[in-house]
Amino acid sequence: MAESLLQASRQRRAKAMTAAAGSAGRAAVSLLLCALLAPGGAYVLDDSDGLGREFDGIGAVSGGGATSRLLVNYPEPYRSQILDYLFKPNFGASLHILKVEIGGDGQTTDGTEPSHMHYALDENYFRGYEWWLMKEAKKRNPNITLMGLPWSFPGWLGKGFNWPYVNLQLTAYYVVSWIVGAKYYHDLDIDYIGIWNERTFDSDYIKVLRRMLNYQGLQRVKIIASDNLWEPIAASMLLDPELLKVIDVIGAHYPGTHTVKDARLTEKKLWSSEDFSTLNNDVGAGCWARVLNQNYINGYMTSTIAWNLVASYYEQLPYGRCGLMTAQEPWSGHYVVESPIWISAHTTQFTQPGWYYLKTVGHLEKGGSYVALTDGLGNLTIIIETMLPDGSDSFTLELQADELFTLTTLTAGTKGSYPVPPRSQPFPRIYKDDFNVAPNFADQTGVFEYFTNMEDPGEHRFTLRQVLNQRPITWAADAYNTISVIGDYKWSNVTIKCDVYIETPQTGGVFIAGRVNKGGILIRSARGVFFWIFANGTYRVTGDLAGWMIYALGQADIRAKKWYTLTLTIKGHFSSGMLNGKPLWTNVPVNFPKNGWAAIGTHFFEFAQFDNFYVEAMG
Repeated sequence: MAESLLQASRQRRAKAMTAAAGSAGRAAVSLLLCALLAPGGAYVLDDSDGLGREFDGIGAVSGGGATSRLLVNYPEPYRSQILDYLFKPNFGASLHILKVEIGGDGQTTDGTEPSHMHYALDENYFRGYEWWLMKEAKKRNPNITLMGLPWSFPGWLGKGFNWPYVNLQLTAYYVVSWIVGAKYYHDLDIDYIGIWNERTFDSDYIKVLRRMLNYQGLQRVKIIASDNLWEPIAASMLLDPELLKVIDVIGAHYPGTHTVKDARLTEKKLWSSEDFSTLNNDVGAGCWARVLNQNYINGYMTSTIAWNLVASYYEQLPYGRCGLMTAQEPWSGHYVVESPIWISAHTTQFTQPGWYYLKTVGHLEKGGSYVALTDGLGNLTIIIETMLPDGSDSFTLELQADELFTLTTLTAGTKGSYPVPPRSQPFPRIYKDDFNVAPNFADQTGVFEYFTNMEDPGEHRFTLRQVLNQRPITWAADAYNTISVIGDYKWSNVTIKCDVYIETPQTGGVFIAGRVNKGGILIRSARGVFFWIFANGTYRVTGDLAGWMIYALGQADIRAKKWYTLTLTIKGHFSSGMLNGKPLWTNVPVNFPKNGWAAIGTHFFEFAQFDNFYVEAMG
């Protein structure tokens, strides 16, 4: 809807922008004065009474969680093209801000992201893909603002409790280490740091974090809090002068374009630090257009950050296609530049952080809104949106409902393009992975990492290893078993084969699975067909990840510290399993679910290895 109408009005918009651009060479004047004409009268844009608040930029979130998981696996040139559409100035979304999850090993919406410190004495600043993504963003836009925010935390910080504030200094050290590591290992300067996404803040922790940042020479790193609601953080700041001093920005999530009195009384910058979270079709794009204007008009918010950056995760996970664009097929190279990319461009390509809003911004009498910004040097950008739920007309000056116009004196903006990417294709029906290159597994509980097995210089030297031995401080309802999924959610009849290695004697266990029907924040209730073996010499077949629905069980010659090959075949309403190529159980009835992903995992948070994964889907 929105994008199609935008395309229909392209010629009219180009004329308007060209006319406005003609004034770019004129000398700067102290007074900006113009009028928008509408049936209800004129809307005056005027800076004679001074300017409004400073504009801080438009951005997007990678993470919360694992939303960019498949992007890193894209082949070139498609991966670079996607990154250009997101970050390259004057090309696509041209984002001013990139906010990333500080991986904490827990499930944070669509998967888990690995921590830089799985254990107390462990540090690794090359895990995951957020480091890579931040560097790619900086490569395209050296001025992009970088933000970090934890969703979950590694379990050792809680000392037995599901709580990150048990030892304030320890948690602050953990977060500051991430900032220091970003600079030392990747030459990335983190500009803003958050507290705990959409969860309780601790005022004393925020103060400790500020002191530790200063002690490390990171005075330039600003604190944003609390990435939840406007309250109680705003009231707490008004009652606590030290807290008020150490917080630089109040960030609220999904504020509905409005703020609260206490937040305004702090006189701090106000941001919508997470917003959008909408299907990236034309309707979602219209929502994004309204938010970008009206967050400032209604709520004085000077930055708006979309969740999420790019829908680069399996679409059947929660909130599928809720990114600014879609890139969920690294096996084909297919991606889609969705409407929200161009909605973003209407603001991002014609403004920059450091510009100022005019005070004369507002709503149109018959629906829609307008904002105006200036750089103080004579340049002016006006963004008008008429995204109306009822489809009624607003402007009479060649404007229709559900349109977005930018009038500007700038001349640099473009609608960037590349050749059409490859056509969409389903996940390959036959897939092999010996874990020598990046897999397409998406971790849903636990963390599965490449591992060099020094004890086995032969066939299993390079494996995929589940590396968590403790439940993280959770953000969502993580399962009590670890699991990573892969493949086509439509798969029904499949054969799954994998070499497995239990590392924990007696209590350890691993599984392979098919028809797994849930993931993300719903992973704990996942159904499917799960084939388990245990180090105590038993096997089990269950209809759910939790292990409550037992289809079959028995004894088997199994122990820890030895490689086994498991094979699971599901066809129609029956399933069978083999151990080392010999039938272990046959013709177990399976009535639900009808389809789903393939998966691997462990009985609890334990070390285990997987190798030579193979899946063949028959339909």
